[in-house]
Amino acid sequence: VLHDISLNVPAGKVCALVGPSGGGKTTMFNLIERFYEPQHGKIEINNTDIKKYTLHSLRKNIAEVSQDVFLFNGTIEDNIKYGNPNATPEQIQAAARAANAHDFIMSFPRKYKSKVGEGGALLSGGQKQRIAIARAILKDAPILLLDEATSALDTQSEKLIQSALNDLMVGRTTFVIAHRLSTILDADIICVIKDGRIIEQGTDAELVALDGEYKKLRDIQFKTNKGKQSK
Repeated sequence: VLHDISLNVPAGKVCALVGPSGGGKTTMFNLIERFYEPQHGKIEINNTDIKKYTLHSLRKNIAEVSQDVFLFNGTIEDNIKYGNPNATPEQIQAAARAANAHDFIMSFPRKYKSKVGEGGALLSGGQKQRIAIARAILKDAPILLLDEATSALDTQSEKLIQSALNDLMVGRTTFVIAHRLSTILDADIICVIKDGRIIEQGTDAELVALDGEYKKLRDIQFKTNKGKQSK
């Protein structure tokens, strides 16, 4: 449950949501996409209450890449094309290249016609993520929701995916649920969400200077990473 949330994200900027599990980060995504309706207050896009948009038009303007990638039991091409059913083969390949997916797709015998299996069972976690990013690129929506999902991947996959995500965010209004702060240090706005409230808000530098909850999270993560690297 969220309480007293007040947040303004200018068009084209990146807003990162950080904080402990269960704090309300995913709820914010669900409210933006209208899976939930706010009991009080409202959410606006371009100064218009999102309730005034049809669900179809609202969600058409939002692309999401989440931890739980949804792939159906079809071909790689079909799964990427889900982002834009009218896309040409050239557009599909361009999206896959931008998502750092083209090379691994071309290594399969049937290439873009390869089956992914139920839920993408025939692909690795990193491959599924890159298909999802290609789909989001092809959708070309102005609003992007990212539930950062690189933490469980090997280093090489992580680098490829983070690079693709960085390119995808350019020029889009982006909300990122960040589990590892190293990926969102350049965000325009960082919101620390705890117990359903935004307890701190600002840039990385501003929040470090504040010496509060964000600084604690940051110190813990970076000390842990340094410890791993020194072993």
